[in-house]
Amino acid sequence: MNKIFFIVVALVASAFALTAQAAPRYGFFDHSTNTWVTPKYHPGGPSPVKRKRVKYDGPYKPGTLVIDTSERRLYHILPNGKAMKYGVGVGKEGFQWAGTHRITRKAEWPGWTPPPQMRVRERRKGRILPAHMPGGPNNPMGARALYIGSTLYRIHGTTEPWTIGSAVSSGCIRLANKDVIHLYNNVAVGSRVVVKR
Repeated sequence: MNKIFFIVVALVASAFALTAQAAPRYGFFDHSTNTWVTPKYHPGGPSPVKRKRVKYDGPYKPGTLVIDTSERRLYHILPNGKAMKYGVGVGKEGFQWAGTHRITRKAEWPGWTPPPQMRVRERRKGRILPAHMPGGPNNPMGARALYIGSTLYRIHGTTEPWTIGSAVSSGCIRLANKDVIHLYNNVAVGSRVVVKR
């Protein structure tokens, strides 16, 4: 009896281990086929504005993120008088803002919870937004998100890279997925964020 019990436990543990190893970074488990399903990856394509390392002689310390919304560029200040410059999409007319905050959280393949006011605004246009959309390759938040203070705003990826360099968002700062991954890998929680108009 004990021998059978241990064999059953070993088989169940093996099955769980195989399922866990097979689980993708994003996707869902289809119980009808007993397999993990990975949605088609939508990288969003490259940014029309190439990121580049530039000279920097401004007042901000290394590690600071400076977002110039009029220029539609984000500068990650580096040591030795340098900065990494990224093209960004910024808030459209009526959704611009400025301020100084900190990065309070980082997330890979973040979920999207549209604020109630956004859902109401979009409903008036005939577009129904979900209360929540799990993270994944087709999520408007893209591949990564950096949460700005206690605001509703994020620095995040996008599946619409053609909007980079434009004023198109509801206040969030968007980058092409490749750029937001690059930034995410080089920015720590607690980093200062300065948004200028």
